[in-house]
Formats: sequence, structure tokens, C-alpha cells
Amino acid sequence: MAANGARGEVVAVLAGAERRLCLTLGALAEIETGLGLEGLFGLAERMRSLSARDLMTVLAALLRGGGERVLADGLDRAGVDPREAAEAVARAFAAAAG
Repeated sequence: MAANGARGEVVAVLAGAERRLCLTLGALAEIETGLGLEGLFGLAERMRSLSARDLMTVLAALLRGGGERVLADGLDRAGVDPREAAEAVARAFAAAAG
């Protein structure tokens, strides 16, 4: 699976499967809503101390931004390792920053 770097996509291995993540505008709005934020200003601070539930919310939004159909609770059932999830999220945000 190849990532479209121009779009800011990354490919990460989660629970043994390659998955595409992308920080789209829709994913960003979904993250704001899922984390109960009123705007982007609080996002950076919140990302420094995500709970496991928050991490699943962010990861699911980034996967949907990459074109996958996934629910946060489905990621839990898939056995995604927390370190894999955190690394994938960090890579997706870094790719979006360009």
C-alpha cells in the first residue's frame, strides 16, 4: 500500500495490517468534536496528554481521513497496540505539517 505524500497520507502497521491515515479537514473537525474542543487552539495542548479513549478517537478520525471505514471501538476489538496507535497519530500529524 502506497501513501500519497502530496495529500499528507501515511501508511502505518496497526494490529499487523497496513492502514492509511490522513489529517483531512473532515478528520480535524471530527477530532475537535470527539475531544470536545471549541477550536484548534486547544488541540495542541490536548494532544500532549491524550487518554486512551482520546487516542482511539483521533486514530479512528485519521483512518477515516485516509479512506477507511472504521469505528473507534472496532480498533479496540482489532487489538491495536497503544504504542502503534500513538506513533501512527504522530506520523499523520507530522505529514500534514509537511
